[in-house]
Amino acid sequence: MSGLVYAGKRAVVVGYGITGKAVAEFLQRNGAVVRIFDDRFDQLSLEVPEVRISAMDGQLKSSVESADLVVVSPGVPRSHPVFEFAESPISELELAFRHTMTPMIAVTGTNGKTTVTTLITEMLTTSGLRAKAVGNIGTSIISMLDEDVDYFVAEASSFQLATISRFRPKVAVWTNFSPDHLDWHQGLDHYRASKARVFENQKPGDVAVVNESDPVVSRVGLPSGVQRVGFGLGDFDFGLSDDGSALTANGVPYLRLSEMVRTLPHDLENALASSAAAFSAGAGLDHISDVLREFRGLPHRVEFVAQIDRVSYYDDSKATTPASVVAAVAGFSSVVLIAGGKNKGLDLSPLASIIPKLRAVVAIGDSADDLVAIFSKAGSIRVVKASSMAEAVYSARDLALAEDVVLLSPGCTSFDWYGSYGERGEDFKRAVGSIKSMRGGE
Repeated sequence: MSGLVYAGKRAVVVGYGITGKAVAEFLQRNGAVVRIFDDRFDQLSLEVPEVRISAMDGQLKSSVESADLVVVSPGVPRSHPVFEFAESPISELELAFRHTMTPMIAVTGTNGKTTVTTLITEMLTTSGLRAKAVGNIGTSIISMLDEDVDYFVAEASSFQLATISRFRPKVAVWTNFSPDHLDWHQGLDHYRASKARVFENQKPGDVAVVNESDPVVSRVGLPSGVQRVGFGLGDFDFGLSDDGSALTANGVPYLRLSEMVRTLPHDLENALASSAAAFSAGAGLDHISDVLREFRGLPHRVEFVAQIDRVSYYDDSKATTPASVVAAVAGFSSVVLIAGGKNKGLDLSPLASIIPKLRAVVAIGDSADDLVAIFSKAGSIRVVKASSMAEAVYSARDLALAEDVVLLSPGCTSFDWYGSYGERGEDFKRAVGSIKSMRGGE
């Protein structure tokens, strides 16, 4: 990109976290007069001294209404007045798309986005293509625009997609759908519509990778001429063999499940989604298979921690929706579940469907009483509360029998006890490590 493309333009950036900082730097570097609004303005240090940072005060309305460009960071809630004042606010995803010629692969969905984004990137690089994972995965796209790559693989949140106008990925993936982020979106319909927008601007020659096993995703309409590639645990473009023993591409097996490290149902869906997207972008099936053979998963996503006294401990702290808990529990026979945290406006009652798989439940955090109420109705499982992660893990150990799984899969956010799901998962691991050091384990 050459020239100061925003010379003399007035830009407002709302939210000064990782994304907001990168956006402000990009806009200032390209000539814009930037003003930042963030409620924590008195606690923040500006990394771009030429810009001004303000609290969310009376000046927000006039600044937004007179701005040429308004960029809203992902953490800003939908109820924020900026969405009332700004005619067409955009996200960093949209801004980056407007300033790069590098084709994008976009991955959205309620669960599995980070894993699928990671796998696609590894599959492409293993095939000799240059690819960078960006977006909601932790690296801002706008800071990577000068990278010489063949593809940006972007994890796209519903927050980012809700404010696109031109964003057009060469390959778009929708992994799955279940209620989430209803504290941000204007109801379930708005959340679903925001996810579906990942396909909205695609044109002939582009590819839409669709989960045909998902009752919501499978019904999505696509623009005329866009190639639809279906995946799922069945007979789809990327699916399973008739006997369920291999992953298939257009009916031809390309990897036996016995060769994979992770084969829980959600692992297979993630593998098929990433295979479909990477293949559509030019990766070879042999290289795709090589990546899947070695892939051991990402931290805090049904991550094996230890086996102690013939009980296996798994960290699934990333699970912040009931649907993700259901998916995790489905892969095991008998589970002592540690669940709870800060609920984000979701109905937790679907968790009752996993009761047949549960030995016991240890409820934690702000939603502990809600979980006790849900699981106690069954009468067939033990339900206890814990006031700390260490207490929860020790209680789970006492409730588990040989060959059981102790699974931290909260179904809620971590923001009652922790700053992130990662902190929560690490605390779980420390507690398990304490038991292991006393008792020994594999």
